[in-house]
Amino acid sequence: MKSDLRNRLAEKMAGEITLSDSPGKALKKWRMSFNIPQAVLSERLDVSPSVISDYESGRRKSPGTAVVGKIVDTILSIDEASGGKYIKKFAKILYSDVDDDVIYDIHDYPSPVPLARFAELIQCQTVCGSLSQSIYGYTVINSLNAITQLSSNEFNRIYGWSTERALIFTDVTSGKSPMVAIRVTPFKPRVVVLQGIEPALVHPLVPKMAEKDRITVLCTGMDVDKVVHILRDEQW
Repeated sequence: MKSDLRNRLAEKMAGEITLSDSPGKALKKWRMSFNIPQAVLSERLDVSPSVISDYESGRRKSPGTAVVGKIVDTILSIDEASGGKYIKKFAKILYSDVDDDVIYDIHDYPSPVPLARFAELIQCQTVCGSLSQSIYGYTVINSLNAITQLSSNEFNRIYGWSTERALIFTDVTSGKSPMVAIRVTPFKPRVVVLQGIEPALVHPLVPKMAEKDRITVLCTGMDVDKVVHILRDEQW
């Protein structure tokens, strides 16, 4: 793995955790982004699993920069030992530009945002899945351009720094194409929002595909510009 990439990613992660108003929640976000259980991380750090749990929940005082650096390094080492799947994913983000005609807006939250509140803000209706969960960001995507212009590898760029996010596909007609695109790529979002369509018009295969990947699917009829404006202005 390129040392420059590893150093840049480590700097990004450690900086976000250290500067966050909720360092424990930021730490949890990154651990989950790399799909590492608390027990695995604690074993590699040679600490009790309760130590990681206490950091993430805020029960223990936020770790200092040295401890954060060690935790970040361990997360990256665990991923490298299993092939570097997530480091490679984030490499595409670090070394890629975002095309304005594909991605209208992208934002990552330092702390978890309740999906129910997020859905309420942009007037969503539920197609399938649960609202009792949290997300760490969102991406507003031109559905047609993303499907026609991005390769499967480039498609990973829409996830920002965490797959624990809402992907908002604009101007969809049935919702089938975005879900098919997600099915054939390795990373899955927490939530898909289909903009410009009513639940009754969603293709019947959409909830079936979503259930296989445990994705919550929502619909909103709100105008794209208004969606972007509301999400940018909201102070979480």
